[in-house]
Amino acid sequence: MNWFQRSNAFYLLTFFIIVISIGAFLLRLPGVWRGGGSLSFTDAVFTASSAVCVAGLGVVNVSGFSRFGQTVILFLIQTGGLGIISFSSILLTIPGNHLAMIQRTTIQSFYIGGVEYRPRIIVRNIMVFTACIEAVGAILLALLFRAKGVRDWLFMGVFHAVSAFCNTGVSLFETGLTAFNRDIPLMLVIILLITLGGLGFIVLQEVLGLARGRRTHLSYHSRVVLGMSALLAFGGAILFYILERGRSFETMETGTAVVNALFQSMNTRSGGFELISQRELSQPSKLLTCLLMLMGGAPGSIAGGLKITIVFVILALIFRKPDSSGDINVFHHRLSGASIHKAVVYTLKALALLLLCISALTVLEGLAGQSLGSLVFEVFSAFATVGLSLGATGNLSEGGKWVIIAAMFAGRVGLVALAFPALRQHKYEISYPEGTLLLE
Repeated sequence: MNWFQRSNAFYLLTFFIIVISIGAFLLRLPGVWRGGGSLSFTDAVFTASSAVCVAGLGVVNVSGFSRFGQTVILFLIQTGGLGIISFSSILLTIPGNHLAMIQRTTIQSFYIGGVEYRPRIIVRNIMVFTACIEAVGAILLALLFRAKGVRDWLFMGVFHAVSAFCNTGVSLFETGLTAFNRDIPLMLVIILLITLGGLGFIVLQEVLGLARGRRTHLSYHSRVVLGMSALLAFGGAILFYILERGRSFETMETGTAVVNALFQSMNTRSGGFELISQRELSQPSKLLTCLLMLMGGAPGSIAGGLKITIVFVILALIFRKPDSSGDINVFHHRLSGASIHKAVVYTLKALALLLLCISALTVLEGLAGQSLGSLVFEVFSAFATVGLSLGATGNLSEGGKWVIIAAMFAGRVGLVALAFPALRQHKYEISYPEGTLLLE
């Protein structure tokens, strides 16, 4: 029990479980659900987990909740979107609490330097960044919704701005954002919010500092994040445009189709809004969507997935041979063997969790007639906390719903917990004989 008492991972898991439990309880209060029938315990937990884990998948339509229920979901999304930041803030606001070194590692994942000296300022800056970006986004979306004649346009603007920046993809419209897939200004605002939410706060701060003249250059981390983000966003958009120009984009004008392709590319990396039905996509597009979902956003951001810096290191390992010390030189910088090892282990653990969830869901739902492709797509979406669906989630059994809940929790909280540094353990001077294995 001593490990649990000292581990940040334990406190993080406990925090998320408590928030999900409170959210599920509030959603089951009398009068909160107005979508017909009663909201089951499993569906309440699923909805709360999807919001807190910023996954966006749903077994019931959010439009069926009362305004109170929708507000609860909004706060769950905001809390889950900030994730570790909210967890760190609670630790920092405890009276008389001194930030231990192991607790500082929680916040340090969001900033490269200075955490040992200004943790409260770091958390404050993150909160200010979030509030400012979401406020501007809410105003723009509210005005666009108002121009479209949407009822409750102000609340709609606030809800969708938070949902977009937190990379959740939950919409209050019954059909998602499919009614707006030809509204270029609205799509661009959503794309911008998703992008800002997926870059990470350290990158946002450095870019802002560069724009204000307070910095002369970006860090290696920020350059990799921006470069990989641009590559995946525009590369994915080009591929989606080529694959879907004669299918789901067929009736659209060229400019509208291009924006839709960019939206789909950005959306798959954790956004989750359904602008076009995912069931209408070609098989290659569905495969591309799964790959982009798995890659996710940047470390220290609200986006899920493996994280693009991990993907960068894995690609470097594939195309570059490590030197005698295990390091790799990429773009005039050295990636240490320790960083490469961490990226590989993190990826293998993530893939193991993903495979476990796919296997469990296939056993439970495959025998009931659900196709393997749709089940794999749902698990990828849940694990990467994206929220796109081929329609299988709404037809899952009780057991299948709990598997998806576990996948969302593992993808959002489990992967973050894996990123925490291991506690220092006692080392014993024992030298074992070398084991020889044939690997080729």
